[in-house]
Order: sequence, then C-alpha cells, then structure tokens
Amino acid sequence: MTVRLHLVCSAATALTRVVGFAGDEPLDTCGQESLASMVDRLPACDLVLCSPALSARQTVEGLQLAATAEPRLRECDFGRWAGRSFEEIQSNDPDAIAEWMENPHAAPHGGESLSGVTKRIAGWMDEMLSTDDSVLVITHALVIRAAVAHALGAGAEIFRHIDVGPLTRVKLSGGGGRWTLASLVPLRDQR
Repeated sequence: MTVRLHLVCSAATALTRVVGFAGDEPLDTCGQESLASMVDRLPACDLVLCSPALSARQTVEGLQLAATAEPRLRECDFGRWAGRSFEEIQSNDPDAIAEWMENPHAAPHGGESLSGVTKRIAGWMDEMLSTDDSVLVITHALVIRAAVAHALGAGAEIFRHIDVGPLTRVKLSGGGGRWTLASLVPLRDQR
C-alpha cells in the first residue's frame, strides 16, 4: 500500500504577511485573488481534507474543491499569542519568544508546543499509512512543517529550517511504515 499526500498551505492572510500567530482570520484580498489562477493546478485525489480554520476553508472554496474538515489538521494553538504579530510578541516578551524558538517542548503562550503539533500530525499521518489513496490536504505552514519533520524522521527542532509560504505544496508518499518527502514547491510565484 502506498499513500500519497499533497499538503497545500492555505492562501495568505493579513497575519501571514506580517509573520504572525494565526487565530481564525480570513484570507486577505491578495490571498483570495491568488486562488483564481490556481484552480485545476492540483492533482486529482481520492480524498480532500482541510483544517477547520477559516483560512483553509476559504482556500478550499477559492480552489473550487469540496473538502472534509479534519480537526487534527488544525493550526497550532498559539494561546494568548493568537492573532498577534511576531514583532509585537518579540517587543513585549522577548524571553518567551526565545524559549519557544529554542525549545520545541515549550509553550510559553499557554497553547500547544511545536512538539505537540508534531505528535498530533505524526499520529494522523501514521494512520494514513493504512490507506492506498491519494489525499489532498489544505492546512497551515506549521502543520506542513510538522509533516515534513515526521517524514524525515526528525523532531520539531528542525522547524526553523523549513520554510513553507502560502500556497506551497509538499508531496509526501508513505508505505511500509515510513514516509518519503517527494517535493516541496510553491504553486505559483508569491507576491
């Protein structure tokens, strides 16, 4: 059995443009407009899943897809940082940001740690190994970074070494109890 996962990062929001901690914000105007040229550029898949977040659902809609929301594909719970920019948190609480960036088990924001996201996504991915499907997933950059880390057999420590922008697609294949990274490419040039 081989499963093929096509993970697509949702289109841009105001917070992704300023490097922020997602809440449940909508796509910004550019993010919405970027989707029109993307319709029919994704592979046909047996199953389409998405994060329950508004940005992911709007990306699905803009791509003219029908998807089922999967709660485990949700964004990291950023606790009290949700909806705020990295710069704002850095200015107000530099020690907490440093701890969060250096220690994947830390959750100084009162939400989910990076290692927690990685465990959640690893569990979901490993369940997918029992299928023989191609699966398209619309989710978030951090979730995709967790998936790549798991596929490479690494931990959340490598997050800062993986860059996933809006509408980046990552292709993974899984079988025989393991995952392989096949590609990581933007669907189109970003503005």
